[in-house]
Amino acid sequence: MHLTQELELFPDHRVTQMLFKEVKNAAGLRQSAVEGKINGALINPTMLVNPFQVLVAANKAVHLQKSGKMKTRSLYSEIIFNLSPNNNISEAFKRFGISDGDDSVMVVVVHNKDESELLADITAKVEGRQIPVEDVSSLSDSAKIKKLYKITPQEEKCGTLLDAVVCRMATKDVM
Repeated sequence: MHLTQELELFPDHRVTQMLFKEVKNAAGLRQSAVEGKINGALINPTMLVNPFQVLVAANKAVHLQKSGKMKTRSLYSEIIFNLSPNNNISEAFKRFGISDGDDSVMVVVVHNKDESELLADITAKVEGRQIPVEDVSSLSDSAKIKKLYKITPQEEKCGTLLDAVVCRMATKDVM
C-alpha cells in the first residue's frame, strides 16, 4: 500500500509515501504536525500528479538539508515547499499542506532502513482508509494544478502534465 524508494544520491535515506482517503481527523493531524508530534510531511493529494513529484521534492529537501541551505525550518516543511512552483513559503503550505476540512492526505516520511516502526506509528494516527500510492492521480485536481503551475496547452502537446510540473519545481530557484 505504501511506496518506499531509496534516494540514489543519498543511499542511506528512504522516502516512504502513504496515501489515505476518507480521512476524518485532518484537523488533528495538521495540529500534530505543527506541534512536531508527527514525523512526516502531510500533503494535500489533490495537488499531486504522480508519486514521482513527491520523490523529486523529497530528494531536493534532503540535498538542501545536507548542504545547510534549507529555506524552511524542517525537512518535512522543505518537502512541502519544494512542491511549489514559487518561492512563497506560506503560499506553499496553503496549496500543498493539508487543511482542517480535507478528506485525503499523502504522508511522506524520510527515514533510514531501520525505521519501519515510524511508518506504523503514523499509520495508526490517521483515521482513514489507506489506498495504493499509485492511485494519487484519482484524487488530483488537474485543472487547479495546471492553473497553479501555469501549464499551457502547447506544453501538454509535447510532454505530460507530470513533466511540466516537475520542470517548474526544479527550476523555481533559477527563474
